[in-house]
Amino acid sequence: MIIYFASDFHLGIANGFERKEQELKIIRWLEQIEHDAEMIVLAGDVFDFWFEYQYVVPKYYIRFLSKLINLIDKGVAVHFFTGNHDMWLFNYLEQEVGIIIHRNIWEFKDNNTFFQVGHGDGLGKGDLLYKLIVKPIFRSFIFQKAFAYILHPDVAFWIANTFSGKSRKASKEQDNTFLGIDNEWLLNYCISDIKNNTHKIDYYIFGHRHH
Repeated sequence: MIIYFASDFHLGIANGFERKEQELKIIRWLEQIEHDAEMIVLAGDVFDFWFEYQYVVPKYYIRFLSKLINLIDKGVAVHFFTGNHDMWLFNYLEQEVGIIIHRNIWEFKDNNTFFQVGHGDGLGKGDLLYKLIVKPIFRSFIFQKAFAYILHPDVAFWIANTFSGKSRKASKEQDNTFLGIDNEWLLNYCISDIKNNTHKIDYYIFGHRHH
């Protein structure tokens, strides 16, 4: 099977013309691979922020989603992993677009080759605040419902975009630096998993770490 992997587009990070050009660039890539792609795996943070209200979804990305529908209609399996920026993805894209949603690590075998795929957030040692507090709260059904019922979509997206921008500025230098095996948590996770896994994984494929 011919499989393509990509992640961390962070669609919506730009504004105006740049946002549209960012989306079109991804679509051009999809058009380049559609002649032979049998599976496309999008490993998280495809959107810089995503939240589905019962009757409201983000208004952008129509060209991108339409292209995915076109590919799925042609028989291409599109797998989508929720990342730390788009974990509030519920059933809209699955029902309306036809993508296959993964919320945790996925292992699969193709032609005697084992893959382990995920977004990568919260794996490995370290980042305890995110793993023990932030992620469980954000994944909480009660918190998600409260977020939807209390905050108007315009307010919710303004808050999300503001915090995302601040987080990006804070981590910009780190994203351009290899932090060493002990501090590269995803690499540390893979090394540990190789030692402890009962079966051989040939390829570990994650997003999240922009370096």
